[in-house]
Amino acid sequence: MTIRKNQATLTPEEKRAFVAALLELKRTGRYDRFVTTHNGFIMSDTDSGDRVGHRSPSFLPWHRRFLLEFEAALQAVDPSVALPYWDWTADRTARSSLWAADFLGGTGRARDGQVLDGPFAYAAGKWEIAVRVDGRSYLRRALGTGVAQLPTRAEVDSVLAMPVYDAAPWNSSSGGFRNNLEGWRGANLHNRVHVWVGGQMATGVSPNDPVFWMHHAFIDKLWADWQALHPQSAYLPAAGTPNVVDLNDTMRPWNDVTPADMLDHRKFYTFDTEPAAAAAGAAASQR
Repeated sequence: MTIRKNQATLTPEEKRAFVAALLELKRTGRYDRFVTTHNGFIMSDTDSGDRVGHRSPSFLPWHRRFLLEFEAALQAVDPSVALPYWDWTADRTARSSLWAADFLGGTGRARDGQVLDGPFAYAAGKWEIAVRVDGRSYLRRALGTGVAQLPTRAEVDSVLAMPVYDAAPWNSSSGGFRNNLEGWRGANLHNRVHVWVGGQMATGVSPNDPVFWMHHAFIDKLWADWQALHPQSAYLPAAGTPNVVDLNDTMRPWNDVTPADMLDHRKFYTFDTEPAAAAAGAAASQR
C-alpha cells in the first residue's frame, strides 16, 4: 500500500527518487499529457456550464483520480515512489526545505520569474515547458509575490469545521466545505497557494511546476481529514443536478469513475498521519 508522506520528512534518497521519476516522465513526454489535461479542464470549467474539475462539487474526487493516475505513472518508473504532500500551514516561507536546490529549487529571478536552481531549472536542460500559456519555455515562480501569506492552520481548521460538503448553485459562489477549500470563498485556501507560488502555478498549466502535485496531495489529505470530522456528511449533490457531477455520475475524461468511487482514499493509499477511522466508514456508507 502506497504511503503518502509529508515532504518535510522525506529522506535524501526519497527526494532523489521522486525527482528522478519526475524527470523520466518529462523525458518521455508523458508528464506533458497531464499538463494538457488539467489545462483543458480548467479552461472549460465555468460557473454557468458543464463543470467537472473545478468550481464544482467534483473538484475533490476529480483531483483525487488525477493524482492517482499521475502517481501510477511515477510508480511505473520507480515502484518505491509515492506523492509527497506539502503542508503549507507549516512550511510557509521561501526558505522551507522543499524549495532547496536539492529538491524543487527556489523562487524565480525578479526580472522574468525564471527558476535558476534545482533540477527543474531551464539551465539544467531537462525541464522545458512545452504546454504553455505564453512563449516562455522555462519554469517560473514568484514565491510570496502575488499574495504575501500562505493559509494558516487556524484558517484551515475553520474550513474543516464546516459540516456541509457543498450547496447550490454548486459553483464558485456556493457555501460549504468544498468551495471554501477550493478557495473561491472565505479563507481562500487552495487558490491562494497557487497564487503564492506564482509563475505557471498561477495559470491553467499549473502542473508544469512539480509543486502542483504536492499541493494537491495536501488538499486531498484535508478532504480525508474533513471526512473524519464529519462522518455523517455526504458528498453533495446526490442526483439529478444539471451541469455538475452527482455522486454516481461518471467523471470525464476517464468515464469509468464516479465521485462515489473516490470517497475512501484508503482503497488506494494511506497518509503518514491518518485521520480517524470514522472517515472510511462514512465513505463506505455512501456506496
